Amino acid sequence: MLQETRVQNIDRQNQVEIFAYANDIVVGVAAHIDEIDAYLEAYSQGWSLERMPALDRTIMRVAVWEIIYNDDVPDGVAIDEAVELAKEYSTDDSPSFINGLLHKVSSTKRAL
Repeated sequence: MLQETRVQNIDRQNQVEIFAYANDIVVGVAAHIDEIDAYLEAYSQGWSLERMPALDRTIMRVAVWEIIYNDDVPDGVAIDEAVELAKEYSTDDSPSFINGLLHKVSSTKRAL
């Protein structure tokens, strides 16, 4: 019981930061959706955005925003978190597809 209370307190400690970052993601993705989708289309190798599962598109949009527009998140972290979300919530093929696409986006950014 004591440990359960402790976990709840830890979760609540960072609520302001968590909600602020969630807001940054939503605003950032919305502001750059056309550019983000252009990256996804360019590196999806024959998969149109409409063919991708909606969840995969959303995961990748957030990760691309973090990779391209948010210098506070290392590219590897953005990619790893996206892959983990896909493993947990999407299709069996999604993690490897997302991993490959996001690595290409990250590589392109470094080349610029």
